[in-house]
Amino acid sequence: MSQTILYARVSTADQTLDHQRTQAEAAGFRIDEVIADHGVSGVSTKLAERPEGKRLFDKLRAGDTLVVRWVDRLGRDYRDVTDCIRDFMRRGVVIRTVINNMEFDGATSDPVQQAVRDALIAFMAATAQAQAEATKEAQRAGISAVKDNPQKYRGKKPSYDRAALEQVLSLSAEGAGTSEIAKATGLSRQAVLRIKADPTAAQAALERWAA
Repeated sequence: MSQTILYARVSTADQTLDHQRTQAEAAGFRIDEVIADHGVSGVSTKLAERPEGKRLFDKLRAGDTLVVRWVDRLGRDYRDVTDCIRDFMRRGVVIRTVINNMEFDGATSDPVQQAVRDALIAFMAATAQAQAEATKEAQRAGISAVKDNPQKYRGKKPSYDRAALEQVLSLSAEGAGTSEIAKATGLSRQAVLRIKADPTAAQAALERWAA
């Protein structure tokens, strides 16, 4: 009997497990089981090397559906994400995303449809890695600014915390609009626009107030 499994990767800077499941169910998915990894990096740790990621590979069978909030839950490394999705499709597993309601199915034999599907997978995986790299660069710049100017006026205290900043950048990379991001994060539209306009400055502001 086929089943629908939600895979979630949860860290202090990401949405909670309950949020990810609620979001999936609100989008119309009927989840049979949730498999989640906590506190693992999507950049440095491949899906197959994570404790629950390994179980995901063992558990999924032909006819099953794997649901993820977005492809960045599988990883933030381009090659690892594309390899994982293709591996699952070869097994007969359908991969679906909550955000944008994307579906990747290996059953199609039409070469044009295959080409479009593979190009979309590549684009989404590349976007996930690019967003992760941009976030790391913003963090490095923020820390450097604090070290170089420890006595510098800190400015107005940010209305967001690190988790909200990460969520804004993630949803922005996924194509979400300003109003949608503001609703999801609880921030004002102005705060979202400022973060999107200059992520490095937004990160630096957090570092100044954490110092």
